[in-house]
Amino acid sequence: MGLSLALTTARSSIQANAAQIAVASRNVAGASDPSYSRKIAAVVTLNGGVRVAVARASDVALYTRMLGATSDLAGRDAVLNGLQTLQRTLGTAENATSPAASLGALGTALHSAANKPDDPALLRAAVERARDLARSLADGAAAVQAVRQEADGAMTESVARINGLLGQFDIANRAVMTGTALGRDVTDDLDTRDRILASLSEEIGLTTQVREGGDVAIYTDSGLPLFDRGPRRVSLAPTPALAAGVAGAAVMIEGVPVTGAGSPMPLQAGRLAGLSQLRDETAPAYGAQLDEIARGLVLAFRERAADGTERAGLFTNAGSALLPAGPPATGLAAALRLNPTVDPQGGGRVDLLRDGGMAGGAYRSNPAAAGSGTAYPDRLRALAGALAQAQSFDPGPDLRGTASLQDFAASSVGWLEARRKEASEDSDAHATLLSRASEALSNATGVNNDDETAQTLKLEQAYAASARLIALIDEMLKTLINAV
Repeated sequence: MGLSLALTTARSSIQANAAQIAVASRNVAGASDPSYSRKIAAVVTLNGGVRVAVARASDVALYTRMLGATSDLAGRDAVLNGLQTLQRTLGTAENATSPAASLGALGTALHSAANKPDDPALLRAAVERARDLARSLADGAAAVQAVRQEADGAMTESVARINGLLGQFDIANRAVMTGTALGRDVTDDLDTRDRILASLSEEIGLTTQVREGGDVAIYTDSGLPLFDRGPRRVSLAPTPALAAGVAGAAVMIEGVPVTGAGSPMPLQAGRLAGLSQLRDETAPAYGAQLDEIARGLVLAFRERAADGTERAGLFTNAGSALLPAGPPATGLAAALRLNPTVDPQGGGRVDLLRDGGMAGGAYRSNPAAAGSGTAYPDRLRALAGALAQAQSFDPGPDLRGTASLQDFAASSVGWLEARRKEASEDSDAHATLLSRASEALSNATGVNNDDETAQTLKLEQAYAASARLIALIDEMLKTLINAV
């Protein structure tokens, strides 16, 4: 081998070693970044020279699995957080502020008053328990509305984040395509693109398609284009007041609804899908149960005249004497009020609870003359019995359609707890799946500092050997020149 060729070879070796050491240093620097993929320096011989090509460790199957697990977990966490908020607000059947507990307290107060119907204090106590029950249902309805409103606001934020991430993805995708066309190292741009996709998958379920030239197209998990040579516009019109019966606006992608009952291609996963389910299905379902409890109360405490005419008694729909026409009785829980004629805080008479006649003299039950104060336990016993009497409800598919008010209220609390428990178990299971998928992906594409350190030491030894070879050739060249 001639000295000139040996020198060229040694220089190429040093350059290759330097490039490989630089790649190893990049790997060590990126080891703590969970979105960083290990870079691989491959030495390629080209036209008698040596070139270092940088590739990236990847596993498409594991990465796709990780994206799906991220979307699934985000959607379930959104539902779980809403259910936990409702449960914290409304409590359990044992909590004194829950509708079920308030209903039990009212039944107990009515029985106590029936045992001593001439005691105004017991009548007042029963009326106060009725007020507590109406307040509990109104608080529950307000909690449902608050959860729906918060979900709607979170959906607006999610849509804004999706549009922002799509804009960032457009920049990163163009960088990959341009670098690929020019033969540049695009591994960092690929990491950036994958990092954006991982963030995007938290908000919306997605699939990707890699195309020629490094281009990537993004679709929702229902197949609607989200990014194809450019981002698609995602939009949502915020709903200012999500009262009972008011549906939230649908999320639109280029004019196509992807949430709501009328969506032809609904989202299946991601925070946006979970928030939509919470806002449009889960919370309204519980709100409907509260409305049914309120309707059952109005009917259980209604008053009947001698001619068969019926009017609202202890409980009214926003003060109206008319009975609710439901089911469904949309919004009744929020509008449930004590009859003002029996409310002592408004100048009402608590003895009307015992005697009847809250809807007028024609609806009085006590046969004794009005104002006589005659003890009359029958009406109080009948009201207490009405709480345990079977009624027909419109609860949806998960509760019995015929039950007593007390049983229905307890079942409603159980329904909420069952949904929360199910959501919690789903969240835990998918968190485990995501952890395992992320760990498997990290094992396949992540950086092992020990391996990188060992590789660097080998490269440094090769670099030193090449340097010594160059020094030796330099001495030989000097000797040759001096001899000539």
